[in-house]
Amino acid sequence: MAIVSVDNLSKSFGPARVLNKLNISVEPGEVFGLLGPDGAGKTTLLRILAGIMTASSGKVNILGFDVTAHMESAKQHIGYLPQRFSLYPDLTVTENIDFYSRLFKVKARDSKSRKEQLLEFSRLGPYADRRARHLSGGMKQKLALTCALIHTPKLLLLDEPTTGIDPISRREFWKILYDLVAQQVTIIIATPYMDEAERASRVALLYNGTLLRCDKPENLKRQFRAEIAEVVSDNNHAAKSILEKRFGFQRVVFFGDKIHLKLDNYDTEATIANRLLREANINIISLERIAPTLEDVFIDAIS
Repeated sequence: MAIVSVDNLSKSFGPARVLNKLNISVEPGEVFGLLGPDGAGKTTLLRILAGIMTASSGKVNILGFDVTAHMESAKQHIGYLPQRFSLYPDLTVTENIDFYSRLFKVKARDSKSRKEQLLEFSRLGPYADRRARHLSGGMKQKLALTCALIHTPKLLLLDEPTTGIDPISRREFWKILYDLVAQQVTIIIATPYMDEAERASRVALLYNGTLLRCDKPENLKRQFRAEIAEVVSDNNHAAKSILEKRFGFQRVVFFGDKIHLKLDNYDTEATIANRLLREANINIISLERIAPTLEDVFIDAIS
């Protein structure tokens, strides 16, 4: 049985529709990724799942509860971590945890042991008496996660939790998430980062409030029918312009300091691309076939 079921869910703000008839199912024990740019509808979806916002139409079922009728019953099983740090900066780490423990009505006899477990689990123990305002970005997110876990939720909703924190903290944060999955917590995480989406059990590609595709990351890449040539030259801007004229702008995309060229027949078309660039006196540093990335899949889906 799915722990979360979203059926024909839509949300509008006046004339603007931000979610358009979404259908999503999340199984127990999954790390389910919501991948999309700003404005894709990720935050709106998570707020509806958390009971902070109501849908315009459609149904949401969480842990067997119809949230339109029984949201309060579902809320006790949900932990929610919003985009922005929402704890109290003048309170210490311990005081924030104690406050949320009371807010979620955790019994006093359970609160102390749970707090000790979470401080050890999040590695925040040495900073228990530090005010939240003096924590680093990564520590603030760990504290927010700890407070969201104080009532032992079965479902954890995370809205871009690693945005703005350093790579090491991101890696540590994801280790904590995997440890939670081992404890039978189901996680729905919104992210703009392709590498984080790769870590999910399944990922939903969202764009302008519409679900484009949903599957395991490896399946999404396997279903990508075209071939990818990765091009690096001494003048990528000129190279991109030349390749667009021959193959079309939708097939030529910058990936950092590289160009990804989507081809139907690699052997034939890569040879053509090589010749066109050399005729334009562009020095080709490398031109090679690569496996498609999740970003290639996403760009293809919105083309």
